[in-house]
Amino acid sequence: MAQPRPNERPLQGETAQTLDRGLRVLDVLASYPAGLSVPDIAQELNVHRTIAYRLLNTLAAHRLVRRTEDSRYCLGIGLIELARHVVPRLQAAAYPAMRQLAEELRATACLTIMDGDEGVVLTTLEPRTTPMHIAYRPGYRHELDRGASGLAILAGRLRQPGERREITLARNRGYATSYDEIQHGASGIAAPIQLNGQLAEASIGVVLLGRIDEATFAPHIITAAHTIADALLE
Repeated sequence: MAQPRPNERPLQGETAQTLDRGLRVLDVLASYPAGLSVPDIAQELNVHRTIAYRLLNTLAAHRLVRRTEDSRYCLGIGLIELARHVVPRLQAAAYPAMRQLAEELRATACLTIMDGDEGVVLTTLEPRTTPMHIAYRPGYRHELDRGASGLAILAGRLRQPGERREITLARNRGYATSYDEIQHGASGIAAPIQLNGQLAEASIGVVLLGRIDEATFAPHIITAAHTIADALLE
């Protein structure tokens, strides 16, 4: 059995520096929908501009980032193509938790994903034992800073200057709430789905008519988010 040479670390725990930096570029750009310049990205990564430029050129060659007319860089269409393969897995992982939320909380469960500066309702499950509930259409889009599901995703990402107080509050307590923001008379509560502490790309929550009892609903929502994250890591 070969032994590590002196001063050589075992393979376990090692990372590829260039790949790590490239992934960090994507993480940074995910928080800036309008894009960043090469100097901005270099500063975010604490690397020389030449290194940042090479990273961006490589990512652009794979359509993972794109250059705008004003020489800023944004996330590219290649990420959406990759995400198409991830979405069915996310839906499958979320279904058991969503069904449990819908029945236990007697409210419509919804899984929302981030798409640029919008939240997109990926799938919903309605409770089967209530005479009335909210019908929430999959594919519905709304601004990320409106509604509990979008606020939860923002709370699971990097803090931005001037962000709404509700986002900061949601980040501190692990879930977001809203009332009367997307549908008149409706309330929402949602938690970010985070994998190994990475930036949130999705949230799980419920919507219902009237006010939400946070003390009762919040533990269920947070548990569901953790359950889904664990299922995705299996």
